Amino acid sequence: MTPKFVSFVLACALAFAQQQTPQRPKSGKPPIMPVSQLKRGMKATAWTVFEGTNPEPVPVEIIGVWKNANGPKSNVILGKMGGRAERTNVAGGMSGSPVYIDGKLIGAIALRLSVFSPDAICGITPIEEMLEIDELDQSKPPTRAAVEVPAELLNGTPVSASEPLLMHPIDTPLTISGATAETLRYFGGIFKTQLGATLVQGGSTAALRSTTLAPDWKTSLQPGDTVSMILVSGDVDITSGCTVTYNDGDRVYICGHAFLNVGPVNMPMAKGEILWTLASAFTPTKISNATDLVGAFTQDRHLGMLGRLGQKPKTIPVNLKLRSLDAKGNPFKTKELNYSVIENQKFTAQLMMIGMFNAISGMNEFADDTTYRIKANVNLSSGQKLDLATLQAPADSPVPPALQSALWFGDKVSKLFANAIKMPDVGKVELVVDLIPERRTAAIEGAWLAKSEVSPGEEITLKAFLRPYRGGRIEREIKLKVPQGLAAGNYRIQLSDATAMNLMQSMTPLANRFMDLSQTVNLLNQERANNRLYAAIVQPRPTIFTEDKTLPNLPSSVLNVMQNGRSNSRLFIAAPETPVAEQSSQFDYVITGNQSLRLTVK
Repeated sequence: MTPKFVSFVLACALAFAQQQTPQRPKSGKPPIMPVSQLKRGMKATAWTVFEGTNPEPVPVEIIGVWKNANGPKSNVILGKMGGRAERTNVAGGMSGSPVYIDGKLIGAIALRLSVFSPDAICGITPIEEMLEIDELDQSKPPTRAAVEVPAELLNGTPVSASEPLLMHPIDTPLTISGATAETLRYFGGIFKTQLGATLVQGGSTAALRSTTLAPDWKTSLQPGDTVSMILVSGDVDITSGCTVTYNDGDRVYICGHAFLNVGPVNMPMAKGEILWTLASAFTPTKISNATDLVGAFTQDRHLGMLGRLGQKPKTIPVNLKLRSLDAKGNPFKTKELNYSVIENQKFTAQLMMIGMFNAISGMNEFADDTTYRIKANVNLSSGQKLDLATLQAPADSPVPPALQSALWFGDKVSKLFANAIKMPDVGKVELVVDLIPERRTAAIEGAWLAKSEVSPGEEITLKAFLRPYRGGRIEREIKLKVPQGLAAGNYRIQLSDATAMNLMQSMTPLANRFMDLSQTVNLLNQERANNRLYAAIVQPRPTIFTEDKTLPNLPSSVLNVMQNGRSNSRLFIAAPETPVAEQSSQFDYVITGNQSLRLTVK
C-alpha cells in the first residue's frame, strides 16, 4: 500500500467524518427553507445545550406540517427528535432550539406533544413567522393594565390552574433563588394564572449582581446557546430560560412561543448555562443558571421574543434591610439584600411582592406570631417620593402577616403603575422591615372625657383605653383644642383606627380615572398609619374628597354647584361629617376599633 493511497484514504475518511458531523451554527443571516418545501421524512438537525454552555446537534425527522395549529394562518412543523433527546424527551428550556435542513434554518423547537409519550415529538415554529416580530419593534407604548391581587390569595387559598393535554408550548418556568415552600404555595398559582408561568425553586449566580454588560456581548448568544430572561436579579433572582434561534449580530430571536406575552418589554437578556437536563416523560426540564448580561429584550410576542445585543435594560434597584429585634426592641441581626426588578406595568408590583415575601419567610426569625414594622421609600425621577410606613401583625385572618406586608407594599406600587395619565419612572426603592417577636395588636376598649360641655377655644382632655393582645390595659391621654368661633351645638368626638380614617380617601381613584401621577403620589402619602390612634371633633357638615384634595366643611350651596358640574369620569366622594379638630397618638401596636363620645359646645 503506497503512501499516496494511504493519504487518499485518510482524506476520504476525514471528509466523510466532516459530512457526518454538522457544523455548529454561527451568528449571521442564514438561508431559510420555507414551510412549503418541507416533506415528510426529511432529516433535520436541531441545536440545544444539554449540559454546560456548548450546544449539541440533535437529529430530527420531519413528520409533516400541522396547518393553522398555532393560530389562524400560523403553522406548526411536527418533528421527532432523536439522539440524546430520545432519553430526555422535549425538555423545558429547549424552546427556541434552531432546526436546520442542509444548512437552511426552518424554525425553532417550541412545542411538545402530549404528556407521558415515549416519543420525543416536538412542534417547530417556522422561522418566517418568528421574524415578523421585527416589524412590531418600532414603538414601545407602555401597557396600562392594572395589577389585581386575586381574591384567592387574599383568602390565603393557593390558586390552581389546569394544563392542556395535547400540544402546548414547552415550559419556561420562572426560577426563584432560594424559594421557600410558603413562597411557592402562595405565589405559584398567581404566577401561573396571571403571568402564565410556573414558579419553581432554584439557585442564584454572582454574575447577575452586576448591571454591566459582559465584555463579549457582541459575540454572545449564538444559535443553539442558552439564553436567560431576567425579571429580578441580584441577591434575589427570578429568571427563566430558552434557546437562541436566530442571531444576525444585532437582533436575537428566542423561544418560538411567548414568554409572558405582553408585547413591548424592557427586560434584561443574559447568557445561561445548563447544569443538567432532567429526563422525564412528564416534566423533562433543563436545570439552568443565568450568567452575564448581554442586552435587553424589547418584544415578547405570540411566536417568540426579540432582543437587542448591547442594549442596556431599565430596571428598578431595591435595597431591602431585614432587622431582627429582641424582646426590648433592639436589633441584634441585620440582613441586607440588593436586587433589581424590571419596570413593567403588569409585573413590577407582583415581583416586588414576591421578592419581599420570600426574603422575610426565608429568615430563621420568621414565625406565626411575628409582627412586621415596615418603612418604604419609593423615589421617582420627577423628584417626588413615596414615604410609607405600616405595622403588620397576626390577626383573625387566614392571611399571615408576612404575606400581608408584601400585599401592602405591592398595592402601593400597583397604584403607581395603574396611573392612567403617566407611566411612573421609578428610580430606587428602599425598604426596612423590623421583625418583632410577638403579636403587637391593641383594640380600642373605651374612652373617657373629663367634661362634656366646653367653650370655643378651650382645650379638652380625652383618655383612651386600649387592650393589647395578652397584655394589660393601656391608658393614653390626648388633648384636643376646640376651635375659636365654633358654633354652639352638639358635636361628636370620634376615636378610630387608620382603616376608618383612610376609607373615603382610598375610594377617590375609583371616582376619578384621570388622576395624574403627582396626585397619586400625594394621595398615597396622605394615608394614615395603622399604628396611630386618631381622635377628632366632628360636626355634621359634608367633607368632599376629590383627586388628592380634601375639602372639609362645605356649605350646601357649594356642594350643589359641585354636584351639578361633575362628569361621569370626574366624580367625587362625600363623607357626611367634617373633623374640626384632630390629633393622633402613636403606638407600637396595630390599632383597631373605634369609640364615639358626645360633646356640647356652649
